[in-house]
Amino acid sequence: MFDRSRYRLSDFDFKLAVYVIMLALIGIFAVGSAKESLQSRQILGTVIGVFLMIVISLMDYSVLLKTYWIIYAGNLVLLILVLIMGHSSGGAQRWINIAGIQFQPSEIAKLSLILFYAAFIRTHMERFNTFLYIFLCVALFLPVIYLIYRQPDMSTSIMTVVLFLTIMFVGGVSWKVVLGFFAIVIPATMIFFSMIMQPDQTIIKEYQRNRILGWIYPEEYEDTVAYQQTNSVIAIGSGQLTGKGYRNNEISSVKNGNFISQPQTDFIFAVIGEEFGFMGTSAVLLLLILISFECIIIGMRSRDIAGRIIGAGMGALIAFQGFMNIGVTTGVLPNTGIPLPFVSYGLTSLDSLFIGTGFVLSVGKEERAGRMYREGSDEYSIDR
Repeated sequence: MFDRSRYRLSDFDFKLAVYVIMLALIGIFAVGSAKESLQSRQILGTVIGVFLMIVISLMDYSVLLKTYWIIYAGNLVLLILVLIMGHSSGGAQRWINIAGIQFQPSEIAKLSLILFYAAFIRTHMERFNTFLYIFLCVALFLPVIYLIYRQPDMSTSIMTVVLFLTIMFVGGVSWKVVLGFFAIVIPATMIFFSMIMQPDQTIIKEYQRNRILGWIYPEEYEDTVAYQQTNSVIAIGSGQLTGKGYRNNEISSVKNGNFISQPQTDFIFAVIGEEFGFMGTSAVLLLLILISFECIIIGMRSRDIAGRIIGAGMGALIAFQGFMNIGVTTGVLPNTGIPLPFVSYGLTSLDSLFIGTGFVLSVGKEERAGRMYREGSDEYSIDR
């Protein structure tokens, strides 16, 4: 699985690893300020995640992808177990406990889908653009998205759909299919949105509808569903350029006054904005952009379609999920819970992203080693 003689130290993309670790370190400090009792767990999750990232980066991702049907089946079983024996919190049933370890399968599902479709599309690449295989891709996706939506988890459902569309596009689906899809989806989305705004609708939960209304009419809902977002925007703005200081004890602090519930997860960006100001939030944004672009670039350089899908899939996951989280905390999007990549507390999300980054690093390593081999350099001569 790992032939040490094939690789050099320079084959590894240290930039991506450094960016990811830097962002995770910011997360450790932010979580420690938001809820000090969870900082040690965040540190442990980061250490485990970095270890898994390094181990997977040293392996040949192509070998790991041979288990893609096991990955898909395992993902499906975990999502079904959530509905059967899942732990409920805040009106949602998203967690399961196995052997004393509680985790969130929907976070694992995003990575599992990237790996599964990377292998599935590569295996059937010659016939991928036929109606049969596009239909198969959609059919295999539907049980996963249905099980996530049933939890209910609207934000992860949206994120998973975006991820699936990214995978299909990078996989090489025809532009005719893409244009036809948007021709149907855009008007369908408008109709769907108008339907869920009706008072007697049963499509989404009432609290989800209220969150959308609170986003559209924040003045009317500022004491209820818009309360957290309003305070989040105040917290970010109050940080100004350099922030109020790490773990400050100012009475006017939104975090210290407990005006945001669960600041260590969905609203961690507000904590960073208040304590580190514009400079702190800019650093988080810059790192998210650098990580996303580095993943995409590594994927684009790969000669293997599976490698391209892994790189683009992870890049899209980190970029869009980061946009959704920051969009909520700044009031750009309706309030819906989704973690900020590598920063929010939540070990399932954190370690899943580290594992995914390990796969991207493996793609980059294989591509660089393969290129050197093809060019017949001294280190990688064909005669070797």
